[in-house]
Amino acid sequence: MALQLGGSDPAELATAVNIASSYCYDEINLNCGCPSDRVQSGKFGAILMKDPGLVAQCFQAMQEVSTVPVTIKHRTGIDEQDSYALLCDFVGTVADAGCQTFIVHARKAWLKGLSPKQNRDIPPLDYDKVYRLKKDFPQLEIILNGGVTTLGDTKTHLDHVDGVMMGREAYQNPYLLAEVDRELYHDHRPSPSREQILENFAVFMTEELARGTKLSHMTRHILGLYQGMPGGRKFRRYISEHAHRPDAGIEVLYGAMAAMQGTQTNIQQTEPI
Repeated sequence: MALQLGGSDPAELATAVNIASSYCYDEINLNCGCPSDRVQSGKFGAILMKDPGLVAQCFQAMQEVSTVPVTIKHRTGIDEQDSYALLCDFVGTVADAGCQTFIVHARKAWLKGLSPKQNRDIPPLDYDKVYRLKKDFPQLEIILNGGVTTLGDTKTHLDHVDGVMMGREAYQNPYLLAEVDRELYHDHRPSPSREQILENFAVFMTEELARGTKLSHMTRHILGLYQGMPGGRKFRRYISEHAHRPDAGIEVLYGAMAAMQGTQTNIQQTEPI
């Protein structure tokens, strides 16, 4: 479990790391990849790639007070400053400050003219640039991010880099992660079913509801559990329509399961014998 921080003031970032230390994260990450206007105005996110020396100072300040590794997440470049030489200069400068792990979104960011959403799709992916980075910095841990949607993709990338970060797909289709141990780590124990996952999640939700946590703050993270499955759309719609209500409780989860299972039953009944 990693905590990502955004900022450009070494002292403020060190203070944030100190605050985070009591929460027992496994990793602290500095965001050098977000291209939104709001983070540009505060001089953090992708715009920091223009100043690798400042990033190195931020890293050192954070690592000095952290009991866990501090890592950097960044793009392959920004605007017209997207040459491989500049990317190497950025990574090399921060590595000289002691950073060992770089999570590289394999596309550059356009700070002018594109929205954050467009910056996730329009600049072309350049996996070869990340592969080359690993070859030139073999002593560093290089993790590839961007456009990875299947475990097959992951296996291909792992032939060239140390790790893969799957972001949006893991959130929109979380059951994909149930196959990770079997596919990547050769663990042949059966994966939990979606229903088993929901049963476990229901226990967690019941505990959190008793503490005053809103149901919608939890259910929004499981909307994609049945992505691509019969009834998945009904499951998602039921939660979206009911979880935000002030009196919403665990019954919403069971109602969503019933709505989804009703679709599956109807499909089974209409199949030819």
